[in-house]
Amino acid sequence: MTTSTDASVVTGPPAAPSRTSPSRAGSDFAELSRRITEAGLLKRRPGYYTVRTGLVIALLAAGWGTFAALGDTWWQLAVAAFLSLAFGQVALLAHDLAHRQVFRRRRPSETWGRLFGNLGIGMSYGWWMNKHTRHHANPNHEELDPDVAPDILVWSTGQARNSRGVARLIGGHQAFLFFPLLTLEGFNLHVASVRALRSPSTKNRLLEGSLLLLHIAAYLSALFLVLSPGRAVAFLVVHQCLFGVYLGCTFAPNHKGMPTLSGDERPDFLRRQVLTSRNVRGGLLTDVLLGGLNHQIEHHLFPSMPAPHLRRARTVVRAYCAEIGVSYHETGLIRSYREALTHMHRVGEPIRRQRGATS
Repeated sequence: MTTSTDASVVTGPPAAPSRTSPSRAGSDFAELSRRITEAGLLKRRPGYYTVRTGLVIALLAAGWGTFAALGDTWWQLAVAAFLSLAFGQVALLAHDLAHRQVFRRRRPSETWGRLFGNLGIGMSYGWWMNKHTRHHANPNHEELDPDVAPDILVWSTGQARNSRGVARLIGGHQAFLFFPLLTLEGFNLHVASVRALRSPSTKNRLLEGSLLLLHIAAYLSALFLVLSPGRAVAFLVVHQCLFGVYLGCTFAPNHKGMPTLSGDERPDFLRRQVLTSRNVRGGLLTDVLLGGLNHQIEHHLFPSMPAPHLRRARTVVRAYCAEIGVSYHETGLIRSYREALTHMHRVGEPIRRQRGATS
């Protein structure tokens, strides 16, 4: 494993191995699962999700209603900023639907997931579901987790040494470019969603494509019918850039800068999820803005656990990890970004060193 050198830990260093005996290791998660189940933390929360869904729809309605009422004015850029927040909340709700936190059965989860994802914000539910499932199975594994593939950024010194193309071009200074690059994440989600329609692994491609096309057509029609061309382009850029930054700031604290795995490194399920994840401390506002994903350790251990139960589960999981000697990493929001950026700068060192040697 590799990890950031700037990491504060609750029960030990992030990469520290557990002292649990092999005979007990296989039953560690089973025991934790029993405690979580007995605490009632896996039960569905239909009332919570009814209210949350209503509020998310109200955010979208308020944003687009204000957009229609204002007409052709530069004040629409404030609406674009508001809608970037609303789109982020829609994405977080689609995330919970994909994990069956809302509905136990697959069909309603997929139906509402596509309505919110494809139609609501122009993000393919099928594409994201495929990608995110692989991430959950092997978080921070360099060969198996698509979220740490060396596409544009590098996540380990090994990836940095073997980097090519864009990753090699910017890898040496990626920590400084990370937040500016997030402005492109909203556009990237749309492009990747459309490209995924060509993949045989994407289920219900006709439905997915139809809903995406309807979103794109309605979105662009609204912008260019209500606004002048210049203001329409400005609205699109502000909206999509801030949407990307919001999503990136939501997901970046979860795993970036935590231990990475490679090759045959396959700890048991509990350790694989806990050691590669970071929790972010905070109150109700943090839970709302990050959609509960600030309790990343608990979410990875119990993906179908309703978001409002994650905070209570944290107490159980943290105490259990201390009991069995497994590191449980938790920090504040600002510190989580600093740890992630420190890690990104450190792993880019081989690229900077090679450039210095050839200059």
